[in-house]
Amino acid sequence: MTSRFFMSDSESESDSSEEEIVAEPPGISSSVFVFSEDEEDTKRIVRSAKEKRYEELKNIIKNIKNYKKNKDMASLLSSFEDVCRAYAKALPVVQKEEGGRTPRFYVRCLAELDDFIQAVWEDKAGRKSMSKNNAKGLTTLRQKYRKYAKDYEADIALFRENPDAPDSDAEVEREDQEDESDDDNFMDSGPAAFGKDVAPSKVTSKIIKGSEDEEDDDDDSIDWGPDSEDETSSSDGEGGIDSLRKKFLKDKRDRDDDDLKKKKKKRTPREIKTKDEESDDDAGWETVKKGSSMPMEKPKMFGKDDEINVTSVHKKLNEIMAARGKKGTDRKEQIELLHELLNVAKDNNLGPAIYVKIQFNITMSIYDYNPSVSDPMKTEFWEKVLVKIDELLDMVIENPELTIGEQVTEETESLEKAPLLVRGCVLTIVDRMDEEFIKLLKACDAHSNEYIVSLRDEIRVCAIIDKLLKYKEEKGMPADICRVYLRKIEHLYYKYEPRAAKQAVGDLPTTDDTSLAEMDRLCKYIYVRDNTDRLRTRAVLCHIYHMSLHDKWYEARDLMLMAHLQETIHHSDLPTQILYNRTMVQLGLCAFRHGNIKEAHNALLDIQSGGRAKELLAQGLLPQRQHERTTEQEKQEKQRQIPFHQHINLEMLECVYLVSAMLIEIPYMAAHEFDARRRMISKSFHHQLKNSERQSLVGPPESMREHVVAASKAMRNGNWKQCRNLLLNDKMNAKVWDLFHEADRVRKMLGLKIQEESLRTYLFTYSHVYDSISLVKLSDMFELPYSTVHAIISKMIINEEIMASLDEPTSCLVMHRTEPSSLQSLSLQLADKLYNLVENNERILDQKPFFTRGMQGGGYRDRREKGNWGDRRDRRDQNIHRRGDRD
Repeated sequence: MTSRFFMSDSESESDSSEEEIVAEPPGISSSVFVFSEDEEDTKRIVRSAKEKRYEELKNIIKNIKNYKKNKDMASLLSSFEDVCRAYAKALPVVQKEEGGRTPRFYVRCLAELDDFIQAVWEDKAGRKSMSKNNAKGLTTLRQKYRKYAKDYEADIALFRENPDAPDSDAEVEREDQEDESDDDNFMDSGPAAFGKDVAPSKVTSKIIKGSEDEEDDDDDSIDWGPDSEDETSSSDGEGGIDSLRKKFLKDKRDRDDDDLKKKKKKRTPREIKTKDEESDDDAGWETVKKGSSMPMEKPKMFGKDDEINVTSVHKKLNEIMAARGKKGTDRKEQIELLHELLNVAKDNNLGPAIYVKIQFNITMSIYDYNPSVSDPMKTEFWEKVLVKIDELLDMVIENPELTIGEQVTEETESLEKAPLLVRGCVLTIVDRMDEEFIKLLKACDAHSNEYIVSLRDEIRVCAIIDKLLKYKEEKGMPADICRVYLRKIEHLYYKYEPRAAKQAVGDLPTTDDTSLAEMDRLCKYIYVRDNTDRLRTRAVLCHIYHMSLHDKWYEARDLMLMAHLQETIHHSDLPTQILYNRTMVQLGLCAFRHGNIKEAHNALLDIQSGGRAKELLAQGLLPQRQHERTTEQEKQEKQRQIPFHQHINLEMLECVYLVSAMLIEIPYMAAHEFDARRRMISKSFHHQLKNSERQSLVGPPESMREHVVAASKAMRNGNWKQCRNLLLNDKMNAKVWDLFHEADRVRKMLGLKIQEESLRTYLFTYSHVYDSISLVKLSDMFELPYSTVHAIISKMIINEEIMASLDEPTSCLVMHRTEPSSLQSLSLQLADKLYNLVENNERILDQKPFFTRGMQGGGYRDRREKGNWGDRRDRRDQNIHRRGDRD
């Protein structure tokens, strides 16, 4: 062996020979090749943005795990805030690399943190013994976590379905930990380890295997070279330009090493798992799955020699269902076990009672598979639920000796001997199915084909309700029958049937079976048999809605008045109040179609007055000006929204309201033009008029509101033809009037109303100009029959709206000239105001004001009593005479 002193000498000689032989190239300074020891020893590592961000997240998650072990809540809160901020920074990388999908290791951290917080929070004794700082940290952490985790509920639910699946890069990290542990064991083995030879297979496998830790080593860490010290010293002793070239030129082996590392990173978890299984070190060991929740131990069905009867199957059913709702239960596996148990029961012919009970529990387990109550079911589970409920009802109907209901207790349950009694409520399952159907519709885009496809399932839902109705009518209690009837009513009340509309008009005999006859039968049964106010109230509202939809105006109005719902509806629950609003809107539209303008306006006033029709009808949410909704409030209000196919057209609703207000308000404004005490009938209509008056330039109308405002101005001037043309044209037909079932009849009615109200407005506005006016002339001017004009004017005279009389021989309307002119009206208003001012001043003097103090002997009071009272009486008498003359 050569001496280490000889090695140093050779190095010095090589250095000196280098200086003599190697000449410095021109233009290159020798300082370029001078490196510090740090620069020579450290290798620069270029990492991607994903590696940087993920490493930062994993370091914080590691801290979180440590703090959970120590139950350091204050530090845990700080680390949770750090990890939230770090993930917000990493979001662009997640969007790019993961396609927007949350990394599984981050979801695992949130799920485990949720379990930890729940466990600590439920430990009341432990919370009491906490320090003040930790208790405060726990409370704040719980609140912040619940708020933050709402955005990741779906990911966490998906993770909890299979928590034992490996995270991304999890297997690679496990290899890294094994490599580090091997290195630690090698260093901990002490000096004895140096005397042992390392097996070449181990060294080779380590070279091929590689790990992420090798990135921190030198480039020549793989090529260790010969083991003898002589060869090492001689290789170190080589100097000159070759060693300098090695520092700058990348060796082929280095390139191969980099390629090997890249391939190592691209290895799939399947390959890694195979290599782990083939390694000798893992022999005799068993892989433990990760995850906070323990998987449910799958119970064995039955052994080969076990006796299979109703008792054993029932016991096994209870054993499976005992895990329902527990933390570690695999819901999918539970459904599979129940299916297997049902097959076992059918193979052994154990009877219909046990089949029904297992089928009932299968349906409930499918409902339980959805982790969130507010979210809709997945499509495949929705299809399974429909099939299972259909099969369950078929079983129940086919076996008349079997009874299933809530009234059956566990003690009285009989699964073998007749009469067969099974505990369970089929009505609850059907109610839940109906609710899930509504949630499915609300989750779809209303203008997509998906919504139409989902809506087709309503036929199957109604068929299931009919089956349940058939069973309950035979064996059910009246209360249960009422509940099923209401379910059927709620799928029927909003649908328009042309045959029922013809029956309402009288074109079809009343004996024909239509939706009106069926609604009448179902609702009347509930009116008589129901003991709860809610079912009866909802049945009445649905009945009124359906009759209004089919133009049975008088029956719907009378039923609404007899029920007195206006007085008690504010005590009902919110869905019932929404149904009441929808019913009032439909009643108002029905009144408008029948030409009852005042009734239509009164019915729609409460809904349209505040500008919140969309929210009151549960057809969408409006932004609140005073304060923003919380997430919980918004979630609840979205759950109360009704599906799109039940919506009422809001533009049609607003147009009907504004046209009704126009037909009432414009004649009233003309009749009370100079009246200071004129009241406002419709605020929203006046708001539209004021907005139009504020505009400096008013162009041709485009929107529905602009058409109504322009028509109002034309009616105000007595130009009924322009008013009719503005409301009845192609654009308004497409927007509003064609949406009615009998659009031509509605347009004809509206044109007639415009003519009549324009005549009234003309008489109110220009009556002071005429001494008399011919009724025939008015009939020609407004293109109305003479009898109609005569009836309108007679009604106005009777109601004292105009001071005139009819001269029958000449067919003229004779004015009495009692209506004051505009100047006279303004003068009378001024006189009234002055009189009120004087009265108020004198009333103040009667209250003995402070400036009477100090006056001697009450002389001022005596003078006032002697002189002023007489003057005041005279003025009052004069005003009374003036008022009498004016009247």
